[in-house]
Amino acid sequence: MSKAVCFSEFGGPEVLRYMDVEVPEPGPGEVRIRHRAVGVNFVDIYQRSGLYQVKLPAVAGNEGAGVVEAVGAGVTALKPGDRVAYAGKLGAYCQARVIPADRLCLLPDNIGFEQAAGMMLKGLTVQYLIRQTYRVEAGDTVLFHAAAGGVGLIACQWLKALGARVIGTAGSQEKCQLALKFGADHCINYRNENVVERVRELTNGEGVPVVYDSVGKDTFESSLKCLRPYGLMVSFGNASGPVPPFDLSILSQLGSLYITRPTMMTYTEKADDLRAMADELFNAVTTGNVRIEVQQRFDLKDAAQAHRDLEARKTTGSTILLPE
Repeated sequence: MSKAVCFSEFGGPEVLRYMDVEVPEPGPGEVRIRHRAVGVNFVDIYQRSGLYQVKLPAVAGNEGAGVVEAVGAGVTALKPGDRVAYAGKLGAYCQARVIPADRLCLLPDNIGFEQAAGMMLKGLTVQYLIRQTYRVEAGDTVLFHAAAGGVGLIACQWLKALGARVIGTAGSQEKCQLALKFGADHCINYRNENVVERVRELTNGEGVPVVYDSVGKDTFESSLKCLRPYGLMVSFGNASGPVPPFDLSILSQLGSLYITRPTMMTYTEKADDLRAMADELFNAVTTGNVRIEVQQRFDLKDAAQAHRDLEARKTTGSTILLPE
Protein backbone atom coordinates (compact mmCIF):
# COMPACT_ATOMS: atom_id res chain seq x y z
CA MET A 1 0.00 0.00 0.00
CA SER A 2 0.99 3.60 -0.52
CA LYS A 3 -0.48 6.93 0.47
CA ALA A 4 -1.34 8.97 -2.61
CA VAL A 5 -3.10 12.17 -3.66
CA CYS A 6 -5.85 11.26 -6.13
CA PHE A 7 -8.68 12.93 -8.02
CA SER A 8 -11.74 11.32 -9.58
CA GLU A 9 -13.26 14.49 -11.06
CA PHE A 10 -11.91 17.72 -12.52
CA GLY A 11 -12.08 20.90 -10.48
CA GLY A 12 -10.33 23.03 -7.89
CA PRO A 13 -7.81 21.92 -5.27
CA GLU A 14 -10.68 20.52 -3.21
CA VAL A 15 -10.99 17.52 -5.59
CA LEU A 16 -7.62 16.19 -4.40
CA ARG A 17 -7.98 13.29 -1.94
CA TYR A 18 -5.27 11.81 0.28
CA MET A 19 -5.88 8.06 0.37
CA ASP A 20 -4.44 4.54 0.29
CA VAL A 21 -3.68 2.92 -3.08
CA GLU A 22 -2.34 -0.49 -4.04
CA VAL A 23 1.18 -0.64 -5.45
CA PRO A 24 1.67 -3.70 -7.69
CA GLU A 25 4.85 -5.59 -8.36
CA PRO A 26 6.72 -4.22 -11.39
CA GLY A 27 6.00 -5.96 -14.66
CA PRO A 28 8.36 -6.47 -17.61
CA GLY A 29 10.31 -3.28 -18.29
CA GLU A 30 9.01 -1.64 -15.12
CA VAL A 31 10.49 -0.48 -11.81
CA ARG A 32 8.97 0.19 -8.41
CA ILE A 33 10.38 3.24 -6.68
CA ARG A 34 9.97 4.70 -3.21
CA HIS A 35 9.70 8.47 -3.42
CA ARG A 36 11.83 10.72 -1.23
CA ALA A 37 10.48 13.95 -2.76
CA VAL A 38 7.89 14.90 -5.37
CA GLY A 39 7.76 18.06 -7.50
CA VAL A 40 4.75 20.37 -7.91
CA ASN A 41 4.21 22.03 -11.29
CA PHE A 42 1.59 24.02 -13.18
CA VAL A 43 0.92 21.03 -15.43
CA ASP A 44 -0.42 19.26 -12.32
CA ILE A 45 -2.97 22.05 -11.94
CA TYR A 46 -3.90 21.92 -15.63
CA GLN A 47 -4.57 18.18 -15.32
CA ARG A 48 -6.50 18.50 -12.05
CA SER A 49 -8.69 21.30 -13.43
CA GLY A 50 -9.42 19.49 -16.68
CA LEU A 51 -7.64 22.00 -18.92
CA TYR A 52 -5.43 19.06 -19.89
CA GLN A 53 -7.61 15.95 -20.01
CA VAL A 54 -6.33 12.80 -18.26
CA LYS A 55 -8.04 9.50 -17.63
CA LEU A 56 -9.90 9.43 -14.31
CA PRO A 57 -9.48 8.44 -11.56
CA ALA A 58 -5.83 9.48 -11.41
CA VAL A 59 -2.97 9.99 -9.00
CA ALA A 60 -1.79 13.58 -9.45
CA GLY A 61 1.71 14.79 -10.21
CA ASN A 62 4.37 14.33 -12.88
CA GLU A 63 7.79 14.52 -11.23
CA GLY A 64 9.60 12.68 -8.46
CA ALA A 65 12.87 11.38 -7.05
CA GLY A 66 13.56 8.34 -4.94
CA VAL A 67 15.11 4.89 -4.64
CA VAL A 68 14.50 1.78 -6.73
CA GLU A 69 12.84 -0.95 -4.63
CA ALA A 70 12.30 -3.66 -7.23
CA VAL A 71 12.73 -4.23 -10.96
CA GLY A 72 10.68 -6.25 -13.41
CA ALA A 73 11.78 -8.74 -16.02
CA GLY A 74 14.13 -7.41 -18.66
CA VAL A 75 15.31 -4.39 -16.67
CA THR A 76 19.10 -4.39 -16.71
CA ALA A 77 20.08 -0.71 -16.49
CA LEU A 78 18.65 -0.27 -12.98
CA LYS A 79 18.81 -2.25 -9.75
CA PRO A 80 17.36 -2.00 -6.22
CA GLY A 81 19.04 0.80 -4.29
CA ASP A 82 19.67 3.04 -7.30
CA ARG A 83 18.88 6.72 -6.83
CA VAL A 84 16.63 7.91 -9.65
CA ALA A 85 14.44 10.79 -10.79
CA TYR A 86 11.92 11.39 -13.54
CA ALA A 87 9.51 13.90 -15.05
CA GLY A 88 6.51 13.78 -17.31
CA LYS A 89 4.81 10.62 -16.03
CA LEU A 90 1.43 11.12 -14.34
CA GLY A 91 1.06 9.53 -10.89
CA ALA A 92 3.84 11.12 -8.83
CA TYR A 93 1.94 12.34 -5.73
CA CYS A 94 2.47 9.14 -3.77
CA GLN A 95 4.88 7.33 -1.47
CA ALA A 96 5.62 4.53 -3.95
CA ARG A 97 4.75 3.72 -7.55
CA VAL A 98 5.52 1.51 -10.52
CA ILE A 99 6.92 3.28 -13.59
CA PRO A 100 8.52 2.26 -16.91
CA ALA A 101 12.26 1.90 -16.43
CA ASP A 102 13.04 3.92 -19.56
CA ARG A 103 11.45 7.00 -17.98
CA LEU A 104 13.95 7.04 -15.10
CA CYS A 105 17.31 8.81 -14.96
CA LEU A 106 20.11 7.84 -12.58
CA LEU A 107 20.95 10.69 -10.24
CA PRO A 108 24.54 11.86 -9.81
CA ASP A 109 25.79 11.37 -6.24
CA ASN A 110 25.97 15.12 -5.60
CA ILE A 111 22.33 15.85 -6.48
CA GLY A 112 19.94 15.29 -3.57
CA PHE A 113 16.38 14.01 -3.75
CA GLU A 114 14.75 17.34 -2.90
CA GLN A 115 16.93 19.12 -5.42
CA ALA A 116 16.08 16.51 -8.08
CA ALA A 117 12.34 16.70 -7.42
CA GLY A 118 12.55 20.48 -7.75
CA MET A 119 14.39 20.42 -11.06
CA MET A 120 13.54 17.49 -13.32
CA LEU A 121 10.40 18.75 -15.06
CA LYS A 122 11.41 22.40 -14.84
CA GLY A 123 15.02 21.79 -15.83
CA LEU A 124 14.18 19.51 -18.74
CA THR A 125 11.67 22.14 -19.86
CA VAL A 126 14.39 24.78 -19.86
CA GLN A 127 16.73 22.43 -21.71
CA TYR A 128 14.39 21.89 -24.63
CA LEU A 129 13.32 25.55 -24.69
CA ILE A 130 16.75 27.15 -24.85
CA ARG A 131 18.83 24.35 -26.42
CA GLN A 132 16.35 22.95 -28.95
CA THR A 133 13.16 24.96 -29.59
CA TYR A 134 15.29 28.07 -30.07
CA ARG A 135 18.99 27.40 -29.60
CA VAL A 136 20.15 30.44 -27.68
CA GLU A 137 23.65 31.67 -28.52
CA ALA A 138 25.99 34.05 -26.74
CA GLY A 139 24.92 37.62 -27.38
CA ASP A 140 21.22 36.85 -27.91
CA THR A 141 18.73 38.96 -25.96
CA VAL A 142 15.72 36.94 -24.81
CA LEU A 143 12.50 37.73 -22.97
CA PHE A 144 11.44 35.19 -20.35
CA HIS A 145 8.10 35.65 -18.58
CA ALA A 146 7.56 34.51 -14.96
CA ALA A 147 11.28 34.81 -14.40
CA ALA A 148 11.04 34.23 -10.63
CA GLY A 149 9.13 30.95 -10.94
CA GLY A 150 10.62 27.47 -10.86
CA VAL A 151 11.27 27.32 -14.60
CA GLY A 152 12.22 30.98 -14.73
CA LEU A 153 14.97 30.84 -12.11
CA ILE A 154 16.59 27.86 -13.83
CA ALA A 155 16.28 29.58 -17.20
CA CYS A 156 17.81 32.86 -15.99
CA GLN A 157 20.90 31.06 -14.71
CA TRP A 158 21.33 28.77 -17.69
CA LEU A 159 20.82 31.57 -20.19
CA LYS A 160 23.39 33.68 -18.37
CA ALA A 161 25.88 30.80 -18.50
CA LEU A 162 25.34 30.65 -22.26
CA GLY A 163 26.22 34.33 -22.57
CA ALA A 164 22.72 35.59 -23.32
CA ARG A 165 21.22 38.87 -22.19
CA VAL A 166 18.10 38.07 -20.18
CA ILE A 167 15.04 40.28 -19.82
CA GLY A 168 12.62 38.79 -17.32
CA THR A 169 9.16 39.72 -16.13
CA ALA A 170 7.56 39.21 -12.70
CA GLY A 171 4.62 40.51 -10.69
CA SER A 172 6.36 42.25 -7.78
CA GLN A 173 9.57 44.04 -6.90
CA GLU A 174 10.54 41.16 -4.61
CA LYS A 175 10.16 38.67 -7.45
CA CYS A 176 12.07 40.96 -9.80
CA GLN A 177 14.92 41.16 -7.30
CA LEU A 178 14.99 37.36 -7.11
CA ALA A 179 15.17 37.04 -10.89
CA LEU A 180 18.02 39.58 -10.99
CA LYS A 181 19.85 37.65 -8.27
CA PHE A 182 19.63 34.51 -10.41
CA GLY A 183 20.97 35.95 -13.64
CA ALA A 184 18.41 38.22 -15.28
CA ASP A 185 20.01 41.41 -16.60
CA HIS A 186 16.71 43.28 -16.37
CA CYS A 187 13.37 42.36 -14.81
CA ILE A 188 10.16 44.19 -15.66
CA ASN A 189 7.45 44.43 -13.01
CA TYR A 190 4.43 43.96 -15.24
CA ARG A 191 2.08 45.40 -12.59
CA ASN A 192 3.50 48.91 -12.91
CA GLU A 193 5.55 48.90 -16.13
CA ASN A 194 4.55 48.54 -19.77
CA VAL A 195 6.34 45.39 -20.88
CA VAL A 196 6.34 46.17 -24.61
CA GLU A 197 7.61 49.71 -24.15
CA ARG A 198 10.31 48.60 -21.73
CA VAL A 199 11.51 45.77 -23.99
CA ARG A 200 11.68 48.13 -26.95
CA GLU A 201 13.62 50.61 -24.82
CA LEU A 202 16.09 47.93 -23.69
CA THR A 203 16.64 46.75 -27.27
CA ASN A 204 16.90 50.19 -28.91
CA GLY A 205 13.55 49.66 -30.58
CA GLU A 206 14.56 46.41 -32.26
CA GLY A 207 12.75 43.81 -30.16
CA VAL A 208 13.98 40.35 -29.18
CA PRO A 209 14.52 37.25 -31.35
CA VAL A 210 12.61 34.96 -28.97
CA VAL A 211 10.01 35.21 -26.21
CA TYR A 212 9.42 32.35 -23.78
CA ASP A 213 5.87 32.62 -22.42
CA SER A 214 4.28 30.24 -19.88
CA VAL A 215 1.67 32.77 -18.74
CA GLY A 216 -0.69 32.43 -21.68
CA LYS A 217 -3.79 34.58 -22.14
CA ASP A 218 -2.62 37.68 -20.20
CA THR A 219 0.72 38.06 -21.99
CA PHE A 220 0.16 36.63 -25.46
CA GLU A 221 -0.46 39.84 -27.42
CA SER A 222 2.25 41.82 -25.65
CA SER A 223 4.73 38.98 -26.19
CA LEU A 224 4.19 39.13 -29.94
CA LYS A 225 4.76 42.89 -29.88
CA CYS A 226 8.12 42.39 -28.15
CA LEU A 227 9.53 40.36 -31.06
CA ARG A 228 11.73 41.66 -33.84
CA PRO A 229 10.94 40.66 -37.46
CA TYR A 230 11.20 36.88 -37.98
CA GLY A 231 11.14 36.44 -34.19
CA LEU A 232 9.88 33.29 -32.48
CA MET A 233 7.08 33.22 -29.91
CA VAL A 234 7.43 30.11 -27.70
CA SER A 235 4.18 29.51 -25.83
CA PHE A 236 4.68 26.71 -23.30
CA GLY A 237 2.08 27.27 -20.58
CA ASN A 238 -1.26 28.75 -19.53
CA ALA A 239 -0.82 30.10 -16.00
CA SER A 240 -3.36 32.87 -16.68
CA GLY A 241 -5.59 30.73 -18.88
CA PRO A 242 -5.36 29.37 -22.44
CA VAL A 243 -4.59 31.67 -25.34
CA PRO A 244 -7.86 32.40 -27.19
CA PRO A 245 -8.17 31.86 -30.95
CA PHE A 246 -6.46 34.62 -32.94
CA ASP A 247 -6.09 35.81 -36.51
CA LEU A 248 -2.88 34.40 -38.01
CA SER A 249 -2.47 37.56 -40.11
CA ILE A 250 -1.24 39.34 -36.97
CA LEU A 251 2.01 37.38 -37.37
CA SER A 252 2.59 38.96 -40.78
CA GLN A 253 1.59 42.40 -39.57
CA LEU A 254 4.14 42.29 -36.76
CA GLY A 255 7.05 41.20 -38.93
CA SER A 256 6.60 37.67 -40.36
CA LEU A 257 6.74 36.14 -36.91
CA TYR A 258 6.88 32.47 -35.98
CA ILE A 259 4.98 30.79 -33.15
CA THR A 260 5.31 27.34 -31.58
CA ARG A 261 3.69 25.38 -28.76
CA PRO A 262 6.23 22.73 -27.71
CA THR A 263 5.82 20.07 -25.03
CA MET A 264 8.34 18.09 -23.04
CA MET A 265 6.48 14.90 -23.97
CA THR A 266 7.55 15.31 -27.60
CA TYR A 267 11.17 16.09 -26.83
CA THR A 268 11.57 13.21 -24.34
CA GLU A 269 9.56 10.55 -26.18
CA LYS A 270 12.70 8.59 -27.03
CA ALA A 271 14.61 7.29 -24.00
CA ASP A 272 17.98 8.22 -25.51
CA ASP A 273 16.82 11.81 -26.04
CA LEU A 274 15.49 11.99 -22.48
CA ARG A 275 18.77 10.84 -20.99
CA ALA A 276 20.84 13.15 -23.18
CA MET A 277 18.71 16.08 -22.03
CA ALA A 278 18.99 14.97 -18.40
CA ASP A 279 22.77 14.65 -18.70
CA GLU A 280 22.99 18.24 -19.94
CA LEU A 281 20.76 19.40 -17.08
CA PHE A 282 22.77 17.45 -14.48
CA ASN A 283 25.98 18.95 -15.87
CA ALA A 284 24.57 22.48 -15.61
CA VAL A 285 23.71 21.84 -11.96
CA THR A 286 26.84 19.95 -10.87
CA THR A 287 29.15 22.55 -12.44
CA GLY A 288 27.38 25.30 -10.50
CA ASN A 289 26.01 27.12 -13.54
CA VAL A 290 22.46 26.40 -12.31
CA ARG A 291 21.41 26.38 -8.66
CA ILE A 292 18.07 24.79 -7.81
CA GLU A 293 16.02 26.77 -5.30
CA VAL A 294 13.46 24.72 -3.40
CA GLN A 295 11.52 27.54 -1.79
CA GLN A 296 8.37 25.73 -0.60
CA ARG A 297 7.98 22.32 1.07
CA PHE A 298 4.66 20.66 1.92
CA ASP A 299 3.76 17.28 3.36
CA LEU A 300 2.23 15.02 0.72
CA LYS A 301 -1.16 15.22 2.45
CA ASP A 302 -1.13 19.01 1.97
CA ALA A 303 -0.89 18.90 -1.83
CA ALA A 304 -4.13 20.88 -2.20
CA GLN A 305 -2.61 23.81 -0.33
CA ALA A 306 0.48 23.63 -2.52
CA HIS A 307 -1.82 23.95 -5.54
CA ARG A 308 -3.63 26.92 -4.01
CA ASP A 309 -0.37 28.76 -3.36
CA LEU A 310 0.98 28.03 -6.84
CA GLU A 311 -2.24 29.19 -8.52
CA ALA A 312 -2.27 32.36 -6.42
CA ARG A 313 1.30 33.11 -7.54
CA LYS A 314 2.46 33.09 -3.94
CA THR A 315 5.43 30.86 -4.74
CA THR A 316 8.90 31.38 -6.13
CA GLY A 317 11.43 28.81 -7.29
CA SER A 318 10.49 25.16 -6.87
CA THR A 319 7.78 23.61 -4.69
CA ILE A 320 8.02 20.01 -3.48
CA LEU A 321 5.96 17.49 -1.52
CA LEU A 322 7.52 15.25 1.11
CA PRO A 323 5.88 11.82 1.12
CA GLU A 324 7.31 10.48 4.39
